[in-house]
Amino acid sequence: QVQLVESGGGLVQPGGSLRLSCAASGSIFGIYTMGWYRQAPGKQRELVAYITSLGDINYANSVKGRFTISRDNAKNTVNLQMNSLKPEDTAVYYCNVVYNRGDYWGQGTQVTVSS
Repeated sequence: QVQLVESGGGLVQPGGSLRLSCAASGSIFGIYTMGWYRQAPGKQRELVAYITSLGDINYANSVKGRFTISRDNAKNTVNLQMNSLKPEDTAVYYCNVVYNRGDYWGQGTQVTVSS
């Protein structure tokens, strides 16, 4: 079983920055993909970014050039650096891991961008 613990969410002004972190623990070894999704009120959950075990990265068009995803395989951790934040980035952000054909999700962390 895999457990995901997220941190770093909060309230930030437009144009500001936040860094989200997610640590995976439990029975997880070897090759797996880690990523971030988000869900705003009244909207479906959408992919923000993901990174494979080999470092292949994909970003949603809405965050390209502003967000950066990275991982530390030794710590089973994925990070999301969010810069130039906009009010439309406001959402609950979820960590996701794909491991042995299974999907695992964190509890979600709230990101609010407002003046």
